[in-house]
Amino acid sequence: QVRLVESGGGSVQAGGSLRLSCEASGYIGNYYCVGWFRQAPAKEREKVATMFADGSNRYYADSVKGRFIISRDNVKNKFYLQMNSLKPEDTGLYYCVTGSNCYIDYADYPYSGQGTQVTVSS
Repeated sequence: QVRLVESGGGSVQAGGSLRLSCEASGYIGNYYCVGWFRQAPAKEREKVATMFADGSNRYYADSVKGRFIISRDNVKNKFYLQMNSLKPEDTGLYYCVTGSNCYIDYADYPYSGQGTQVTVSS
């Protein structure tokens, strides 16, 4: 069984930065893909970023390209989302996920965390 726990969320002004962390307990070596989704109030859950275990095939939503960076530390069983130049529209609940492939839909990932809130004020 794999458990994912997010941390690093908070409140920040527009233009600021946050670094989200996701710590995995349990072996995730077989789960080739890690990633982040977010959900803003009254909006559908959106895929933000994913990457393969070897660091290849990084995907970013158009809305975050050039501002967010996904990374992974396989030794520590953690992965991260560095968020720079934050905008009010980045506000939402951010979830980390892992799965055997980088799926489009959140529901296809077998494991996800409980979410960490990010609030960006203008």
